[in-house]
Amino acid sequence: MRKLFIVWLLLPFMGVGQMKNVLTTERFFPKIDKIAEFEKALMNHAQKYHTGDWKWRVLEIQTGPDAGGYQVNEGPNSWDQIDKRGDLGAEHMNDWAKNVAPFLTDRYSSSYAEYQEELSTVALTDFSDKVAVTHVFPKPGWGDKVEDQIKKIKKAWMAGNQSVAVYMAASSGPTQYMIATRYKQGLKEREKGFRKPFKERYEAANGAGSYESSYLTDIRDQIDHTWSEILFIRADLGSK
Repeated sequence: MRKLFIVWLLLPFMGVGQMKNVLTTERFFPKIDKIAEFEKALMNHAQKYHTGDWKWRVLEIQTGPDAGGYQVNEGPNSWDQIDKRGDLGAEHMNDWAKNVAPFLTDRYSSSYAEYQEELSTVALTDFSDKVAVTHVFPKPGWGDKVEDQIKKIKKAWMAGNQSVAVYMAASSGPTQYMIATRYKQGLKEREKGFRKPFKERYEAANGAGSYESSYLTDIRDQIDHTWSEILFIRADLGSK
């Protein structure tokens, strides 16, 4: 009984240590005349070597500065799992070097992102086939204030029944929030009139005049810059 009691005491700490909220993201850019070959090689690699905790979701970047690239998401995993991952073995690395890498350009990026549950309206793994991502870069020292503003914006998202997952970059360049709007009903959600205007929903949740006095003011004062893009899931290229 005493041992069982000790296990109960340890459970909260075990849960924190194994929180699976980290996505590993890589972006690859194939040679313009080798896209078909790259897609086939990527699919074969993902389905042979990336299963279980290392399963891949592949997205094609449709717009923005990285348009034409492919984003590979691995996870979510805990930091402890990532720490112990290794390179998945020599056979895995040789397959990538021999069968996938020859079709790539030198352009590449890699990053970690931590899912922010308290800022999101949708569960981490409740994905959609189409997503718009806004990359938000706070001015130095303003991160906490930006989070406070996102919490206010979340109320407007919820009022509009929007599926939004918020991530924070982790040791991957400048401080950054990635606001991923998941289009459960497709891109028609972007059409004017599909839901009430954002300003109307924001002020209904945060008070009359708050759009100007809070939302716009905070953006001007706290945000260095933003940029956005649209991505489509390529289920045919990912793990099965």
